[in-house]
Amino acid sequence: MSGVDQFYEWYRTEGQLKELELSKNKKYKRQYFTFITEQAIHAYNTEENKYKRDKVFKDYINYPFHKLVENVYHTFKFTYFDVPYEDVQKEVVAFMTEKISKFQPGKGKAFSYFTIIARNYLIIQNNSNYKKLKARTTTDAIDMERDLGTEMNLSEHQESLKDFIDLWVKWYDENLNKHFSNERDIQIADTVLELFRLRATLESFNKKALYILIRERTGMKTQFITKVVNIMKGQFELMYKEYLRTGQLIEL
Repeated sequence: MSGVDQFYEWYRTEGQLKELELSKNKKYKRQYFTFITEQAIHAYNTEENKYKRDKVFKDYINYPFHKLVENVYHTFKFTYFDVPYEDVQKEVVAFMTEKISKFQPGKGKAFSYFTIIARNYLIIQNNSNYKKLKARTTTDAIDMERDLGTEMNLSEHQESLKDFIDLWVKWYDENLNKHFSNERDIQIADTVLELFRLRATLESFNKKALYILIRERTGMKTQFITKVVNIMKGQFELMYKEYLRTGQLIEL
């Protein structure tokens, strides 16, 4: 049975029932990019028959892709496109479709991956259009028109960071012994990971308070804690930078 055939069978026997159950949740009803979309993308990537790929794309991927681009475009308020929005949307969806085969299950959520793909593509095109406009207009005029919201959106960043931290903690937990060799450092690193897992329940992210928590849990001196934290911090920053660029967890 082909990838798409397996998807439709899964949707008929399991996915549809789960979707019906989740539909009772008001928050889920507002979602357009769901677990069904992610399964359809996986089916698309494993299917060799072009007709079947086109069918599953049309039925389950096309609308979520268009809606995702719409939300990213209007959230970031891209202003330097001189063609109708609909043309921009089609262009970005086409680019996302080109990149669809690069999505790897287990490396991150499909929603985060394609949001980053769409956002980065729009930023590049928007900045390119801005440079062209700048070449034709005085800098003062450009600065008056410019909308700084184009370059930053806090809620989207927080969602990406949350997804990344979940993946990073799981990956680091599985590879802890590869990065630290002695029992002391492993114990400290494991405690740091536990604080990441409990981050939603922590009342304070104050650096001093976190150091005290780690010291109380491990009984280790601050100098040893600092050494491990600095190593993990460097790895975190490097991997998060790549996650923002690619939408997937790149292992060290």
